[in-house]
Order: sequence, then C-alpha cells, then structure tokens
Amino acid sequence: MEGDPGTALARARQLRRRIGDAERLFWSRTRAHRLAGFKIKRQVPIGPFIADFVCKAALLVIELDGDQHAEAEGYDAARTEYLERHGYSVVRFPTRDVLRDIEGVLEEVRAAIEGRMRELEPSRQR
Repeated sequence: MEGDPGTALARARQLRRRIGDAERLFWSRTRAHRLAGFKIKRQVPIGPFIADFVCKAALLVIELDGDQHAEAEGYDAARTEYLERHGYSVVRFPTRDVLRDIEGVLEEVRAAIEGRMRELEPSRQR
C-alpha cells in the first residue's frame, strides 16, 4: 500500500511512465472515449491503492494482472475488499488474455461498465 495521497499520486505518475505491453494495448483501445464512448483513466490513486484503469462513471476498476499476481493473492484480495467498500466493482484480466484476445477483453469490459451503470442508475436518481 502507498502512504499519503501525495505519495500515491507520485507513484501513479511513475507507473504511467512504465507501461507494459498489455497495458499499452488496452490503453490504446480505451483512451479518449474509444470504448463505447466511456471515459477510462489509467493508474488512478484510490485511497492507498493505485488502480490500473478506472471508469469513474461506472465506479469500475479494471485490473490487468501479470504473472506476478499469482504470488500476490492476499494483497489483491485486500485491495479488492477496500475498493468494494468504497463503492467500486473490480474486474480482473490476466495480461496474457489482453495480448491474445483484446477484442474479447474489451467486450467484457464494455458489458461490465454497462451493467454497473444500470446498477447505479436507481441510486443516482434519489
């Protein structure tokens, strides 16, 4: 976990400069409202964590997990629990899936965003 918000922001900036192949491909297909018009941001600080990608309108965090995540299951579970307690839903994709089937991943993300938007709609009308 990162410390104060300033530290998290500095870490997010650093991560934006060091982007892997799967993240680069995903970002190239989702930036600038390219995914069904939804705004996706990358390396977004949320509390003590930095989310890979976020659609704030849907309160959806999109995580691309490389091979190192196999050893980080406890950390990932705590992170997901924190994000869900703060209103976010989390979807995860192995980086190999992004590289092998970007269209399939994008379709799942689009469906997840649209599903979250439907879930959130009643509470936003109050």
